Order: sequence, then C-alpha cells, then structure tokens
Amino acid sequence: MNFEFDSSLDTFRQEVRAFIAGNLPEDMAWRARHGGYLGLHSDRVAWTKILHRKGWSVPHWPVEYGGTGWSPLYHHVFSEESMLASAPRPPTQGPLLAGLSIIAVGTEEQKRKFLPPIGSGDHIWCQGFSEPNAGSDLASLRTSAVRDGDHYVVRGQKVWTSAAHVADWGFFLVRTSNEPKRQLGISFLLIDMRSPGITVRPLITIDGQHHTNEVFLDDVKVPVENLLGDEGKGWHYAKTLLGHERTASAEIYWSRNEIEKIKEIALLESQNGKSLLSSMVYRHKLIRLELELRALEYSVLRMLSSEENKFPAAAISSALKVRGAELMQRISDFEIELLGPKATRYFPAFRMASAAPNEAAWPHYTLGKAGSQLTLRAATVFGGAREIQKNIIAKTAFGL
Repeated sequence: MNFEFDSSLDTFRQEVRAFIAGNLPEDMAWRARHGGYLGLHSDRVAWTKILHRKGWSVPHWPVEYGGTGWSPLYHHVFSEESMLASAPRPPTQGPLLAGLSIIAVGTEEQKRKFLPPIGSGDHIWCQGFSEPNAGSDLASLRTSAVRDGDHYVVRGQKVWTSAAHVADWGFFLVRTSNEPKRQLGISFLLIDMRSPGITVRPLITIDGQHHTNEVFLDDVKVPVENLLGDEGKGWHYAKTLLGHERTASAEIYWSRNEIEKIKEIALLESQNGKSLLSSMVYRHKLIRLELELRALEYSVLRMLSSEENKFPAAAISSALKVRGAELMQRISDFEIELLGPKATRYFPAFRMASAAPNEAAWPHYTLGKAGSQLTLRAATVFGGAREIQKNIIAKTAFGL
C-alpha cells in the first residue's frame, strides 16, 4: 500500500514555501511559534490580509467567491507548510464558519455584503451559540428573537464567545418560535456587534488571556434581511457548520508541528547527564504519539476527499474532533513532562507584541508551553464537548 503523495504536489509545495518565506515577517513568525495555541489576534488578522493579496485567504470557498479551487490534497499541503513555517492561524469564525454558511444558504445581497470583507480580513466574526444553560446541548438555548415589523428584537445571553471583544459581526442561534420539538424553533441571525443593546464582558481563561466573552443582548434590533436562510431552520444550518468546525478541530497540523518540537526538547534536555531522547520510556511515548497522529491524518484526508464511507458525515467529523482533541492534550502534556521544572516558565501573550527572539533567558522552546497546556484543557470541550460527540457517534453511526 502506497501512502506517498503524487509528485505533482511538489511544485505547489515549493510555491507555498517560497511565498511564506518571502511574505511572513520574522517577528510575526516568532510570536506564532512561541505565543501559545492561539497566538496574537492582531497577527492573525495581519496574516489574513497578506494571504488575501495572494488570493489565498479563503482557499476553501468556491472560486466565484474568492476561493482557490484547490483539491483536498492542495489544502492539506498549504495548511501543513503554513504550520511548519510558524505562520499565524487565520481566524476561523468568519472564513470557515460564517462564510461557508452564507455561501450555502445566504441571499445574493448577503453574499455581496458579507463575503468580500470576510475574505479580505477587514471584518472579524464571532459565533454566538453557547449559553449559560445551553452549552453542548444547543437545542436548549433560550435567547429569543421576536419579529416586530422589519426587525427582530433579540433578548438573551451567550457565553464563551471567542473574539466577541474584537468582532465586527456575529452569527447567532436564536429562538424564533416555541415548537414542541426544540430544534424546529431555532433560527440563524447575522448581528452587527456594534448594535445598541449588545454588551460584551471578558472571560479571562486559566492561561491568563482574553479569548472568550459573555455577550448580553438587551432588546437588540436586527433587520429581517439579516436572517440567514429560512426561519426555523437554524438548527439544520448549525449542524452543517459544526461539521466543518469539528473536522478542522482534528488539528493534525498543530499536532505534527508540536511533535517536532517534542523531538527538539527531548534532544536538548537531559537527565543524569543523558539526553531524554535516549530514554526508551520517552522514545516509546513519542513513537506512539507519532503513530496515532499519522492514523488521524489519513482519516482526515479520507474525509476531505469525500471517500465513500458507510458511516454518516456527522459521526465521522465528531470522531475526528474527539480523537484530535485528546491527542492535542496528550502532546501538550508530554511537552510539560519533558520540560520538568522549566515548564513553570510562563510567557504572557500580552508581552508577545514587543518581544524579540533573544529576549528570553530560558531556552526558546519553553516559551508558550505552559499557556498552551492550560488552554488545551478545554480542547475536549470547545466545538462540542467530548461526551456529546460520543453521543452523536453512537446515535448516527450505530443507531443507539
């Protein structure tokens, strides 16, 4: 069985490498390399704008809306080379989630209004799904949207809303009717985050950073033309959207990059005068992680290439999400184990903007590791909790 990629991809791989080498600022790459799992928001936006000038900011969109027309393997190569070069992670809520939803069910007017500024990086989006009593069980959401003439009046609260403090727009699940079956009364609204009645309150996470927020909506008026698709079908649209998110949540590129960092740490750190890489215990752990990542990578590629499968897409994307999140946590935990006392080196993200590569007295590979490990405690929660994903797999794949 041959698992090698077609040689025709080599030319494209070299093109990607050359573009990144010629356009990625050195200080931006350094911050992405050492700034923890998410890095600086300002760098992510700046890199999106650089990619936009090349025509690569939304490669997964159809060509007519600014996409590239790449095959799944071209996407794979681009994502792989971007991570290996320490390019910032572009925002996902706009390009991957809101953008694809607007392309799928939006009106022509919505496409003209929203897609260009998403693709250029000029508009940042946030996702208003989870609520204090409706996290992974989204069907329990209570935020209401009542039709009043040519507007909806929205009342409610969202929580864990990533990037709400910097977002221009948000895509929100709201309840527009009280149907006996809860999923049937949910609609999908596009809301201007500068609207009167919106209050964003920061939620500082355990890594000391500001990623997430509470969003309060007090009689927020949303024009009816900002309804995405049909009223009452928001649940259906959200399931499709979350499938994209959960496939991406396998995070194979991040994991591969971190495994390379593990090799560096194990080679340079020592115990009793010997490199940790010479320890069979550590080498066996490393080999197991590499094998599991390779298996996950091929599973993702099979999904991206639309390979025929007896299991439904919802079950597959949930399985990839669960496996990817668990693997990320194990990789991050192993980095901390190898670093030992040096893992206590905490480098706050707010210092990244002015940090220089020679700023740290400690080894460079200690930077960002503590913050990432703390952030990734939530990897099996964000995007849908592991327990809920397993329920989806049991129901859709096995009829349980």
